[in-house]
Amino acid sequence: MSRRKAAAARAARREPPARPEELVRRRSGDFWQRFITGTTSSYPYRCPGCDQLIPPATPHFVVWPDVPSLLETDGINERRHWHQHCWQRQS
Repeated sequence: MSRRKAAAARAARREPPARPEELVRRRSGDFWQRFITGTTSSYPYRCPGCDQLIPPATPHFVVWPDVPSLLETDGINERRHWHQHCWQRQS
């Protein structure tokens, strides 16, 4: 599939552009985010934004802090799974 067709297919599904990881700035700090497509998620997760389950095979974001908390050595240990709209509402 050409790059143009892939971008059009993502736009039709309302998925953000494919990027492995991206650092974003929020009021609460800097966070790494990764978009997970529905084909790669096989477990249900609880979204911290709305406290609802994210069913398996649902596109969503995995987010972790750039700077880990005091007792952690790496922010990846603090990763959370967010619905797309819940994470995009966070500022």
